[in-house]
Amino acid sequence: MVFWRKKKGDVVVPGNVDASQSDQGSVSEHPIASRELDASDAIPIDPDDSVSDDKVSWLKKLRSALHKTNQLLQTDIRDLWKSEGRLVDDDFLRELFAIMVRTDMGQPTATRIQDRIGREFRGRRVSKVEVLESVRAEILEAMENLPVELQFASTGPTVILVVGVNGAGKTTSIAKLAYRLHQEGRRVILGAGDTFRAAAVEQLKIWSQRIGCEIVSGEMGSDPGSVAFKAVQKARDENFDVCILDTAGRLQTQVNLMQQLEKIRKIAAKQIEGAPHEVLLVLDATAGQNAISQARGFSEVAGCTGIILAKLDGSAKGGVVIPILTEFSLPVKLVGLGEKLGDMAPFDPVAFTAALFSVDD
Repeated sequence: MVFWRKKKGDVVVPGNVDASQSDQGSVSEHPIASRELDASDAIPIDPDDSVSDDKVSWLKKLRSALHKTNQLLQTDIRDLWKSEGRLVDDDFLRELFAIMVRTDMGQPTATRIQDRIGREFRGRRVSKVEVLESVRAEILEAMENLPVELQFASTGPTVILVVGVNGAGKTTSIAKLAYRLHQEGRRVILGAGDTFRAAAVEQLKIWSQRIGCEIVSGEMGSDPGSVAFKAVQKARDENFDVCILDTAGRLQTQVNLMQQLEKIRKIAAKQIEGAPHEVLLVLDATAGQNAISQARGFSEVAGCTGIILAKLDGSAKGGVVIPILTEFSLPVKLVGLGEKLGDMAPFDPVAFTAALFSVDD
């Protein structure tokens, strides 16, 4: 069962979840994110379901999350071998290139892989294991020099601005990030800047109560900049460690709404030097090539510093990480590996490539 709670006022202090359901109101006049509540807005609030089993290793969860992508790769690549070994010639390289493109790695990455395999193995008979290891090494080299750790302010609160399109998993990703930081012992405050979608605000309120962090919100339809101002101000004045600012979902092609993000950035910078210290773009791993388009648009306009890759566990398109990393130099910093609060982890290029290109016995 799913519950939402409507509460007026700017600041919500952690407390018990009110399980009563209330009217969400209408926000249909706004051009973004305005719609009736549906199943995608649901939040499971069973407390027994909120935290992942700590005994399950991150690598095991990552392998599980990338299973669909890994199986697609292995199935397609296995078809290249009609016998124990396969001669690396022009036909082989063209087929390998096509497979890399089909798994959403992008043409530039596919070209680099094709060239590397050609340099290392042309004229030789190779096994699937040899080829996959060479592909893994090529991908890892492209990832190794990008900063994957979150950047925190040297003094005072760290401000993290979170952006993305509707449906990417932004609100849930913020909750997971807040939970992770809270578990690390940091005081976290949320700014519910998606003032045009009631469900997003109500979700964050419930999550904040479950996590034990505070939240600043505004009236539906109010200026998101004012919410950002109040949240950053409270973070600064009351010595919070981290302030996470949510924003309304928007398409990268909506110029006026993208400019609104710049306004929020300036509001944060006026109150805290260097803020926002991170601008994280939430991408849906199942979006494939659309995720690449989103990365291009947001990185250019919003000044993104990194990516939260959501829904990796439900995708056969995990390879989309690679062109985003290599073409935009935009590092993945966090990955969502499930639906529970604890199902988020820092991105590890070595573990990622090992899981993506692991070979079944």
